[in-house]
Amino acid sequence: MAFLGAGHSGFSAANIHILKESDVVDRRTRFFEELRGKQIWFAGVGVSNIGVVRMLARRGLSVTVCDKRTREQLGDTLCAELEALGVSLRLGEGYLEEIHLADVFFRTPGMYYNLPALQQYRTHGGVLTSEMEVFCALCPCPLFAVTGSDGKTTTSTLIAEMLRRQGGRVHLGGNIGRALLPEIETIGELDSAVVELSSFQLISMRPAPAVSVVTNVTPNHLDVHGTMEEYTAAKRNVFAHQDAFSSTVLGADNEITASFAEEVRGQCLLFSLEKPVENGAYYSAADGWIYTARCAQKPRRLLKASEIRIPGMHNVANYLAAICAVRGRVEEDIIREVAREFGGVEHRIEFVRELDGVRWYNDSIATSPTRVIAGLRSFEQKIIQIAGGYDKKIPFAPMVPEVIGRVKTLILCGDTADLIEAAVTSHPGYREGMPRILRAKSLPEAVELAREAAGEGDIVSLSPACAAFDRYPNFEVRGRHFKELVNGL
Repeated sequence: MAFLGAGHSGFSAANIHILKESDVVDRRTRFFEELRGKQIWFAGVGVSNIGVVRMLARRGLSVTVCDKRTREQLGDTLCAELEALGVSLRLGEGYLEEIHLADVFFRTPGMYYNLPALQQYRTHGGVLTSEMEVFCALCPCPLFAVTGSDGKTTTSTLIAEMLRRQGGRVHLGGNIGRALLPEIETIGELDSAVVELSSFQLISMRPAPAVSVVTNVTPNHLDVHGTMEEYTAAKRNVFAHQDAFSSTVLGADNEITASFAEEVRGQCLLFSLEKPVENGAYYSAADGWIYTARCAQKPRRLLKASEIRIPGMHNVANYLAAICAVRGRVEEDIIREVAREFGGVEHRIEFVRELDGVRWYNDSIATSPTRVIAGLRSFEQKIIQIAGGYDKKIPFAPMVPEVIGRVKTLILCGDTADLIEAAVTSHPGYREGMPRILRAKSLPEAVELAREAAGEGDIVSLSPACAAFDRYPNFEVRGRHFKELVNGL
């Protein structure tokens, strides 16, 4: 609980010591008691903060919400509700001007940790934290923490589903879209918590989970982090503070995650689609089976990859990671059951409908070239791809060979349309019309162009390679709009 140690807030080293050594219930109770009399500020009222704001306000604590949005943009109903709870509001452009008045400041994951205003606040003794950081510090049950550039949501969901079917209560949240701190007092020591953690969350966190998973690390979010070094360092935080009794699961096929193995403090388990591993799980292309491996023991067949219901080799990799994460906690029969029955997560190569012999898929989560590659490889034929969106300052070149080889018609829209078209047409392997490239001014127009281009037996996939921020609040809203458009055809 080191984040409670800033002198500016009035928390003392003695209090920190008490919090560490007290029992689980007292640890949570004492945390809230320590906040009494402090000025607690929150940056924004999104998914990660709104529940915590309500919880603390209902306890009679002094809570302030500061948000760049105006009252009109937030909505008078929400503002009136918060004010009725005694929450103070600081809205509009100058929302951070008096941040020095806060004893404790909860940032939202969307607020970059290294903003000058936040770093100045820390320098002057303020406590800068987040909902997920506090949750991980107070969580009384085994914590499974999952991160990675691709696959972390599906992997987190699989781990939670396997643990749930084994028995016991499971709490799934974090970057997956659900805050868990408001539930902290209802969580028991025999429960399990599975948290998906983004680089924006991890950059300021020092969690020590029982099990950590890093699926892979590829260029992403460089528009915020600026350098690959900072992005990678943030991902490393998920396992860097584990102890000798913990487990760390790493992707062996990714150069960066494989290099993390030498830094692991506890047990290290690897997973691979390409080669056998000594300790972990792997896929064998020779026979199509998934094997589990333990040091100095003969590998064991677990299930055939073809038994996994959700398509794509990237999802085989997600299963391998989940299998490693639950080793010793979930029976093999349950792992097989989940593989055969689990239907996938929304926005991840999600089947939308079939119309006039054309199958439509929503892969709005494909916000990077590596995700696009995984999605394209999931289909056994050339497809019609809708791509483009917000520019995260990452190169599109890595996906171009796959686009040329696996896409028959590429429909581009959004801020990055020019960049993607230039990357494709400048590639040595590109030939005029292979793929055919069309331009749309909006997602509705892109859907209409796709319908006109598609014939019986074709596949259309929204696989943007970009974030949604140029037109939508997030990839979920974009994906749901796409589904509405497709279902309205």
